[in-house]
Amino acid sequence: MEKDLRELFELVKRTAEVAEHSPGEEDRCLDALKRLKKFPVNYQVLVSTQVGKGLRQLTKHKSSKIKTLASDVVGIWKTIIVKETMRNKKNDAFDNGDPAKPERATSTETKELKNNHRTNSVKEISSNVKIEKVEVVQKARNAAGEHLHIDKKPKLHNAISEGQKPTTDPVGPPKLSALVYCKDPARDKVREILAEALCKVSTEISDDLRNQVNECDPYRIAVLVETTMFEKWGKSSGTQKAKYRSILFNIKDQNNPDFRRKVLLGEFELRGILELRPEEMASDARQVQNEKIKQKALFNSELGGPPQASTDQFTCGRCKKKETTYYQMQTRSADEPMTTFVTCVNCNNRWKFC
Repeated sequence: MEKDLRELFELVKRTAEVAEHSPGEEDRCLDALKRLKKFPVNYQVLVSTQVGKGLRQLTKHKSSKIKTLASDVVGIWKTIIVKETMRNKKNDAFDNGDPAKPERATSTETKELKNNHRTNSVKEISSNVKIEKVEVVQKARNAAGEHLHIDKKPKLHNAISEGQKPTTDPVGPPKLSALVYCKDPARDKVREILAEALCKVSTEISDDLRNQVNECDPYRIAVLVETTMFEKWGKSSGTQKAKYRSILFNIKDQNNPDFRRKVLLGEFELRGILELRPEEMASDARQVQNEKIKQKALFNSELGGPPQASTDQFTCGRCKKKETTYYQMQTRSADEPMTTFVTCVNCNNRWKFC
């Protein structure tokens, strides 16, 4: 029973992690939660598996359906723990002799006690029984709160009364220890390529980024990137096959560690990765080389143009200043005068005349 419960909970946990970006995974998570709700559990199984701790994290899930169903399951398990704990306390009390249970009066002297004394004794015994019951219920609730970590109000009150800051739950889900598959061979292959490339980042970085990279989850990011690609482009063998190949080629390129590092550290949004051009996915060194090539090509194109001269013989019609440059070019037949092209240095206004 414990093994089946753990496997069912692991299925709920895996599907909930990617349910935010995949409607199909959300339906699988809801189905698993419904099976978990009907699963026969008891106090011993819940304590030994400790699945209540992990399930409580799903009560804060972004999906309202998953959050509601997880809260229902946690409530059912809490009720089971409270009932079984109270039953065990009562059994122990009867086996050891209940101190709150009044002894039977067997002697004749007890029978001859006055009515007032008997009334006072009954009241005192009744009050002791009530106190004992309250203590049993309180212990049961405390035990349930320790195992499912649901009753947080007393801890919060104590922390505030002592002048300490209340502890908060860690932000974000735990890191995945393995890749999550979706039972589609084509999609799973894309996820494997992305995960393999992102896992190499930890061996390619300097010590300055080591802590930041260790906090990232390459398996989760690989699943999210593939899910985003599938939702926007469809299957990798469809019409968008070239876009799939462009991203996969650049992210696993041995000479391009910068792109996979940026993807792992979240420097690109998930949707933004799909909009990147090939030159934007290039490594930092390659982008510097491309910029130098552009600057050199621009410089050569300017050298190939006609020589320009500065003069104050022309007046700009826009800013009315005479700081201009000009050049002349034969644009008509040979027996016609040359065309003069003038540019204002101040406002970059251009005009020509013959």
